Amino acid sequence: MISGKTTLIAHLGYPTFAFKSPMIYNPWFEKNDIDAVVVPMGVKAEEYREFFPYLFKMSNIHGALVTMPHKVTTMELVDELSPTAVVAGAANAVLLREDGSLLGDQFDGEGFVRGVLRKGLDLTGKRALVVGNGGVGSPIAASLGAAGVGMMGLFDPNDAASEALGERLVAAYPNMEIRTGSKDPEGYDLVVNATPLGMNDDDPLPMDVDRIAPTTFVGEVVMKQEITPFLRAALDKGCQVQVGKDMLFEQIPAYLEFFGYGTPTPDELRAVSQVKD
Repeated sequence: MISGKTTLIAHLGYPTFAFKSPMIYNPWFEKNDIDAVVVPMGVKAEEYREFFPYLFKMSNIHGALVTMPHKVTTMELVDELSPTAVVAGAANAVLLREDGSLLGDQFDGEGFVRGVLRKGLDLTGKRALVVGNGGVGSPIAASLGAAGVGMMGLFDPNDAASEALGERLVAAYPNMEIRTGSKDPEGYDLVVNATPLGMNDDDPLPMDVDRIAPTTFVGEVVMKQEITPFLRAALDKGCQVQVGKDMLFEQIPAYLEFFGYGTPTPDELRAVSQVKD
């Protein structure tokens, strides 16, 4: 039961967005006797700037989770941004600090990277290819940079998106080599599909799997189905893979750390989650 003293974390997005985060966070809060609750709040894009400051005038607000279409706009509304949010070009979490200031951070890519690390791939100095440099791929690239990747290939049908992301990465990590304009996966230690390709079985593959070595780690962001055609082709080659949903359950511990609630394991979250596979 929500009391007047319950700490609120708002989940901000489209009014029609089917928020699933309360079905993961709130059972874990309840199991651990934490008087906090994630509350979905549908906010239209044209009303977001006006609404945002009023949200943080609430006496029991602690922070916010931010989904599309508000991640870029949020960067303009906080007092400070993490380096990862700056490189990603978007913020998906806001913390109200004790002094009343707002800190924006980005955890979409952190979830992907934590999953890869948990599966045993040391990213230090590795070569990574991120195909799709928009709202999902940019945070993944930012977190891969923070994890110490030595060289990164960036590809997007919108060349300008790749070039802009590459410039932000070089500004933050001057020693990193950046290549843009090619989605050829040959020679990479890690390749990532950060596009929507795979939502439908008849979608083309995001890159040429024949050019992927069996030793390459293959990551996916599509969550509609666990084993997408892209991952199936990678598994058939003997590659180690990461499914899209792993990114979701790996990023939630990072969010909870950010908000000061400890660090559950993904298995602990899955055990109480009400989100059905």
